[in-house]
Amino acid sequence: MPTYDLGLEHVSLAFATKTVFTDVTQGVFEGDRIGIVGRNGDGKSTLLKLLDGTQEPDSGRVTRRNGLTFGMLTQRDALDDNATLREAALEGREDYEWASQQQSREIVEALLGGMNLDAKIGSLSGGQRRRADLARLLLKDWDILALDEPTNHLDVITIHWLAEHLKNRWSRGTGALLLVTHDRWFLDEVCESMWEVHDGQIEPFEGGYSAYMLQRVERDRQADVRETKRRNLARKELAWLSRGARARSTKQKFHVKAATELIADVPPMRNTLELKQMATARLGKQVVDLVDVTQVYDREQGAYADIDPDAAALAASTRSASTVDVVEPMVQEPQVFGSVTIAVDDADDPRLASAFGARAAEVAAEHGLTHHEPAGEINALRGTRDDADAEETSAAVEITVSGRKILDDVTWLIGPGDRFGIVGANGAGKSTLLKILDGTLTPTAGRVNIGKTVRFAVLSQRLDELEKLGKYKVKEVLSRYKPSYIVDGKEVTPGQLMERLGFEAAQLMTPIRDLSGGQKRRMQLLLILLDEPNVLIMDEPGNDLDTDMLAVMEDLLDTWPGTLIVVSHDRYLLERVTDEQFALIGGKVRHLPGGVQDYLDMVEQLKRGEDPLGLEGAAGGPATGDDSAANGGGSADAASAATTEPEAPKLSGKAYADASRRVSAIERKLEKIATQKEQIEAQMAAHDPSDYAGLNELNGQLQALAAESDGLEAEWLDLSEQMGQ
Repeated sequence: MPTYDLGLEHVSLAFATKTVFTDVTQGVFEGDRIGIVGRNGDGKSTLLKLLDGTQEPDSGRVTRRNGLTFGMLTQRDALDDNATLREAALEGREDYEWASQQQSREIVEALLGGMNLDAKIGSLSGGQRRRADLARLLLKDWDILALDEPTNHLDVITIHWLAEHLKNRWSRGTGALLLVTHDRWFLDEVCESMWEVHDGQIEPFEGGYSAYMLQRVERDRQADVRETKRRNLARKELAWLSRGARARSTKQKFHVKAATELIADVPPMRNTLELKQMATARLGKQVVDLVDVTQVYDREQGAYADIDPDAAALAASTRSASTVDVVEPMVQEPQVFGSVTIAVDDADDPRLASAFGARAAEVAAEHGLTHHEPAGEINALRGTRDDADAEETSAAVEITVSGRKILDDVTWLIGPGDRFGIVGANGAGKSTLLKILDGTLTPTAGRVNIGKTVRFAVLSQRLDELEKLGKYKVKEVLSRYKPSYIVDGKEVTPGQLMERLGFEAAQLMTPIRDLSGGQKRRMQLLLILLDEPNVLIMDEPGNDLDTDMLAVMEDLLDTWPGTLIVVSHDRYLLERVTDEQFALIGGKVRHLPGGVQDYLDMVEQLKRGEDPLGLEGAAGGPATGDDSAANGGGSADAASAATTEPEAPKLSGKAYADASRRVSAIERKLEKIATQKEQIEAQMAAHDPSDYAGLNELNGQLQALAAESDGLEAEWLDLSEQMGQ
């Protein structure tokens, strides 16, 4: 038996209703970078507790090298609510102590940036507490570091930073990392080996997540297991990893030829043309058009916390930055400030609520606005028409809203069958954008045109609607829906869809309130799909799901023909289920032709002090120089003077949308040409070398394709420049 630095020897563990481990022997050597995957409930977190010593095995033992230090991030922190952030996360370190070393400074700025070090832990949000606990752990030196879902509550920028930090934290061959996460990009980026926890065992695999998927498919193929559905999902995900996952083509960890043979008969993830045709038939030509939309939040901080909590939290830290000990963030979130004047004649105008939040009634009263009585309905009941009352309605008044522009003159057209992903930092305004898209929030200026046939469904981060059904059994809830649905050309029942999402038949009699967090998340998605919407908006759909269930959800979404809008910090999921990605940054919705990596490149340029967004002179971060402006004081003219509008794109409106569609068509055509060139090159390699005429003909075809490709690439570059990308 090998001598592990930290290991399990013949460990068995069982709880009242489940056997977690059966005679397991496995361990960690110095230099290991291990990712741990498995279904929810199979024992991933329990494994870390066994290694940490907080969970005792029923039999066997846990061995540990003398003097070894083990640090663990759990899913629930043990921070003292009454301690300050400095005491809990920095453990009393003064600014000069953590700022004097590059590594500790990066940790604090990346995880605690924008947070008040004098704030009490009990006053922080769940995401802020998570960051504080992670910072506390990373600021210490550990021989072995164990992280349980470290990417929860982190935005894509911080996730990318954490991956780089963990890769460079130790020199090669030193230290060790154990990582439990559902973020598959993170696993592939950081880990060099994998453990799969299943059926009471720990099965090791060499390589990162991509290599694990290859070996798992091969294992299932050779064993001819009965888990046909699970195997096919794994093969489909491997096909995605091998064929088109952006930002992975330079980092494959498995043999390409072997992978190609395994996935040769796997069809494309989705027939985009067919889905678009189905979506057009169901939706009509118009879905959602944002035309010259501007959303301004009044400078009174906290007034819009119920609309966009992340943006409100960022604004709160901005407001206090000049008076309290706030950590300067690693990357200043680009912000645009300015003023918009609106004409309002009714105290119930929804633009007041969207701009001023809880202060809307107060602002309306200050300007003498009254509530309009619904004269038509009331007078109809009275049987009379009171024209005098109609004439006494309040006249329109102009109200100036000064503050941060979450959206700044945005035109964005969403059509039938479009599958768009949205990425952005916490506080950028993604929740605000989603509320404007589905019509629950009226923007300060501009128009939102929603098609007549549109039926929205929103998969939010909260489970409020599901909680209302808590007393009902799963079977009772499903009985409210149609007896059958057509999915992927086949007729299925709600029960079959439920099984496809990982539920067992026995769970039909389980009350909704007794489901686990992951099961509730899947049930939430199932009920939304059973309602048959044609526009689906998903806000962090991967929360509480393990990697297998994420693959199931993605497979289900592949056959869904409606318009899909996804907001997620999980870049793998975002690029997997959507066809085009956009970033909400600097008040604009910016297209990302190269996927999420384009967004990270923008952020890296901002970090270096460059200006990739055309915000030269604008407020690129929290405004701290003018206290009166930050706190809502000062004139509107002063606020306007402090604002420089971003440079507008050269194309806008319909022209921009047409150019965007042409760019997408060119990208698809270039992919097709690349495939054709590969086929011709293969034919030339296999061709009889003495057949000069045949080789010359093939070479002519190859040259023609190259010329066509060059022309399309030139057109793509020209259109991208006109679109301001």
